[in-house]
Order: sequence, then structure tokens, then C-alpha cells
Amino acid sequence: MEKLRFGIIGIGNMGSSHALRLDKGEITNATLTAVCDTKPARLDWAKENLSDRVERFDSDESFFANAKIDAVLVAVPHYEHPSLCIEGLHRGLHVLCEKPAGVYTKQVREMIAESKKSDKVFGMMFNQRTNPVYKKVKDLVDSGELGDLKRVVWIITNWYRSQSYYNSSDWRATWVGEGGGVLLNQDPHQLDLWQWMCGMPSRIRAFVKYGVNRDIEVENDVTAYAEYANGATGLFVTSTHEAPGTNRFEISADRGKLVIEDDIVTFWRNRVGEKQFNAEYTGGFGQPECWKCVVPTPGENPQHKGILNNFTDAALHGAKLLAPGEEGIRGLSISNAMHLSAWTDSWVDPSNLDEDLFYNLLQERIKNSTFKKTTVEQTLSVKGTH
Repeated sequence: MEKLRFGIIGIGNMGSSHALRLDKGEITNATLTAVCDTKPARLDWAKENLSDRVERFDSDESFFANAKIDAVLVAVPHYEHPSLCIEGLHRGLHVLCEKPAGVYTKQVREMIAESKKSDKVFGMMFNQRTNPVYKKVKDLVDSGELGDLKRVVWIITNWYRSQSYYNSSDWRATWVGEGGGVLLNQDPHQLDLWQWMCGMPSRIRAFVKYGVNRDIEVENDVTAYAEYANGATGLFVTSTHEAPGTNRFEISADRGKLVIEDDIVTFWRNRVGEKQFNAEYTGGFGQPECWKCVVPTPGENPQHKGILNNFTDAALHGAKLLAPGEEGIRGLSISNAMHLSAWTDSWVDPSNLDEDLFYNLLQERIKNSTFKKTTVEQTLSVKGTH
């Protein structure tokens, strides 16, 4: 049977995990034939841990020119995601991008435009979309079971990171090294899931704190208020300095309230929708009869393996992607909007944000970064960053 030949650029924490899955044959109809990394130590790791058939390259130029591959998985630092994805598409390869899609939407928009010119499959590694808990929530919203949304609240503060974590690498938590903090490093999955399940908010007002209780320059505490076109509101709270933290997602809607916590979906279901009850009830104090239901969420939670299998099936047989590449800009738009709101002390529409203004304000922070000046210059010259 035909197999999709994968190459991976970047075999750090995530890239090496993907490499092992592919090399061990855990992905149906897929095989690993090449890896690329600029660090000799990572190539040594590949030599010791991967099959002899897997070629090793120390530059993306030699990788793209010589690797015998049909698809490339990009798992490098955030700033380089769009430029390498674009190069892969130009080379006639299927492209799978690790999260986030990039650091700023202006660059990611260019990547999406290039993907639309190609007949190849372009996907994002949004592995949380395979989680049956979130799949069930999306189904309940999309099917109309909840009725019109009223309020969405996600408190995701269990990303605790100590100072020693940030000290482990000099690029961590710097504008030039990562391009952001909790919103770009820890939260891309939650921001994607938020819009995937509930749609894009129409405007956001965010309050962002940088380096709370930590010696870092990027954000590690965010509270954002959102509004939707139908009048619903939202709240997104996240941090990396609270212990213990919380991960609780709550949707209030006409037909009741949905709460997701500890991988359990609980639905407080109104027997009669609130709007109907309010229109018909004449008894003064009172509220709709409500049933507490634990919603079943059957099925496996394949995570990264699920995305890799789906992407392979899409490339070989035309299957529908679980996480299309063009959707990578949505969660990033929310992240950029939160920063821009904080930087300008104003409301921002994430679907229509001033991308040039965001880019310029980001460059100011990059130039003043505590990271090495030589690295700043390298970052500013990365292909596709203008």
C-alpha cells in the first residue's frame, strides 16, 4: 500500500516525539524518511534513536533540495513556521505545521495565501480537536442543543511555570526568542478551541500583565473580555504563576449551562428555554425546571497521533482535515488582538485587527528584548518576516 513519506524540520521536544511515532510505524500508511535540525546534538539523537533509513540534514536548504519526502512537518521556533511552510508548499509538498501558525497574523496570512495556490494538503497540529470532550461540546453548540449562547468563560490558569523553567534557555519568555508568553506558548490550543466551539468574538478588550512574579519580559497573566455579534459575552483568563491553577470552561446559553472541568462535561439543561420561560411565566420569582446531566463523551483521544493519521489520510485519499491550515490564523488573531488591546488601551476586532500596527509594536519589543542582539538581527531577517 502507498505510504506518505514524511520529513520533519526541527526535532526538539515536539519534533522528536513526532519522529518517533512515524519511525515506529504508529501512523497508518506513513513513514519517516528525513529529519532536519541545525543543532548537532539533535542530529546525534536522530542517529541514535531513529532508523538508518531516516536521512539527516543540518539546514533547511539541503533538506528541501535533497530529502526524499512527500510531506513536511514544521516543528521549529514560532517565527519560522510561516516561512518554512511556504517553502514546503513551493516545493510541491504537503505541509503540516506545529502550533502556533506563527507569531503575527500578517505573516500567517501570507502563508495561507500561498497554500490556496497549491493543490497540496495544508494542516495544523491542533491535536486537542481530537479530544472527545471538546468534540462533544462543539457538537452540542453546532446542533443547536444549547440554543443561543449568552456567556462563555474559560479560566485556564494551570500552566504553572517556575523561574527555573524560564531560566532553562535564554530564548524562553523573550520577544525575540518566542514572540510572546502564555498566549503564544501555552494557550494556542485553548484559543483555537474557543473559536472552534463558539465562533470568533466580534471585539476584545484585554488586560495583560508582563512578568508577574517572574523575571521575564513577555505576558504571563491575561484577563480578556469579549463580545459576540449576537450579544453574548466572553471571558478568557490565563496565567503561568498560579498554584494550584484551574481549567474550567463554561458556556451559558438559552437551554442551560455547560461546564467542562476535569474532562467531564456537565449539562444543566433547562426543560424549557429561558427565552420561552420568560415570555410565558407569570409567577414572579421562579426559573425553568433544570436537569443536571453528565454528558457521555465516548471515543478515543488520539491527540497528535490522531492529527497525523487524519493528515496522512487527507494527503493520500482526500479525507477531510480535522484542522485545516487556514484555520490557524483564527486563534492567533485572538492572541494578537489581546496584545494590541493592551498596548493601545482600546477595543480590538480580532477578525479585522490592524496588522501593520501590531507588527510595528511587536518590532519595538523585539528590538528592546533582553535576548542577544545577534539573535534579534537573525529574527528580523527570517524569511517572510518583512
